[in-house]
Amino acid sequence: MSNDDQTQENHTVKHMASIKSALDKAIDGPKKTKSQKHYDAAKVAHEAENDEEAHKQLKEAGRALM
Repeated sequence: MSNDDQTQENHTVKHMASIKSALDKAIDGPKKTKSQKHYDAAKVAHEAENDEEAHKQLKEAGRALM
């Protein structure tokens, strides 16, 4: 794994942790449900090593909580 790949991996992991923390603190409702769906999609993308899609889904998850 190159340094660029490691940096991207670290960024993805930190972004996922940030969104997960926000989800854990959010009250139940349609915003949290929508955000959770995007977070779950981000996890799948991350596991498939598709960090671009993971970040896209994480951004959507964050927006859904607003």
